[in-house]
Amino acid sequence: MSNQRQQKPTLTGQRFKTRKRDEKERFDPTHFQESIVQGLNQTGTDLDAVAKFLDASGAKLDYRRYAETLFDILVAGGMLAPGGTLSDDLTRTEFCLFTAQEDTETMQAYAQVFNKLIRRYKYLEKGFEEEIKKLLLFLKGFTESERNKLAMLTGILLANGNISASILSSLFNENLVKEGVSAGFAVKLFKSWLNERDINSVAGSLRKVGMDNRLMELFPANKRSCEHFSKYFTDAGLKELSDFAKNQQSIGARKELQKELQEQMSRDDPLKDIIAYIREETKKSNISEQTIIGIIWSSVMSTVEWNKKEELVTEQAIKHLKQYSPLLKAFTSQGLSELTLLQKIQEYCYDNIHFMKAFQKIVVLLYKADVLSEEAILKWYNEARASKGKSIFIEQMEKFVEWLKNAEEESESEEEEAD
Repeated sequence: MSNQRQQKPTLTGQRFKTRKRDEKERFDPTHFQESIVQGLNQTGTDLDAVAKFLDASGAKLDYRRYAETLFDILVAGGMLAPGGTLSDDLTRTEFCLFTAQEDTETMQAYAQVFNKLIRRYKYLEKGFEEEIKKLLLFLKGFTESERNKLAMLTGILLANGNISASILSSLFNENLVKEGVSAGFAVKLFKSWLNERDINSVAGSLRKVGMDNRLMELFPANKRSCEHFSKYFTDAGLKELSDFAKNQQSIGARKELQKELQEQMSRDDPLKDIIAYIREETKKSNISEQTIIGIIWSSVMSTVEWNKKEELVTEQAIKHLKQYSPLLKAFTSQGLSELTLLQKIQEYCYDNIHFMKAFQKIVVLLYKADVLSEEAILKWYNEARASKGKSIFIEQMEKFVEWLKNAEEESESEEEEAD
């Protein structure tokens, strides 16, 4: 008898049980679209009813999978093909953003519909922002009225914080910029945004995502100047935005100037070359002397590694500032510039504790070097000083100010005797 076990016969075909979740569902938005369109047709122009319908439908329909389809329908009435045209083969509704009335009140009501929907279904946030970016790229495919409504809605959504200002990057698309679509859309958008929030709020949102320095990109390269930007938006009734852009450009120019100045100083470039460079840049960027003297002071003081001992840092500072006094003198031709410099010195000495006792010596040095005048020092002492360390620095300056006053009185007496 054989010890080998007999092999049991097996079936030639085997069936494996597949878990339902492992099956890849085919992307088919038809049923989804029909359900949304039917609901919108029933609710009509009653946007409160629309919001309730969308809230309830999220429990039955796959919003996560068909988010783009959902937003396309709410904005354009149906699914959008590339370029912004409506797909021909699917159901549409006449009740959507693009067919609504073109007024602020209606757009605010639509913004509330989107706001409620996204608050209810948080996972739609990212998809909604992507949808707005896409719609902005499709602007050429929309009518002027459709663009206006989308611009007004986008401005309100930005004001409410429903979307980030990073969506504006879509407006820098070369084709949209070239044909003037971006700039025209931006006018409507910013008017809508500024109708809801002030310029400081708008500026904050732009800065948060680095858009504050990119607004010039709404225009073609040959028109990308502060003058053109300013005229275009001022003529469109957006002077606040023009002023903001001017300020941003000025900030950018000041940063560049300070960076270059520090590099020139670190190379020990001749002072006459540095002065010539600053004069050229201030003229080109229209920067005031008061602003420039602040930049120069900051640059001069940042090129040195200061001693940590209080008794040695004063001597080091005097030696360093003596070298750069001709540069400071070249840009203190106005009384206001002298006062600005005095305030900058005061703030610097207060913020850098090792310089607290150096203030008076620095001022006396710059007085002797004809950088600071007697009038400016007395005005600072009597009324124009900054608040930082005020009492400390006033006390330091008492004897010198007394000497200045006596010298002034003696000078006046001599003049009277001569007469």
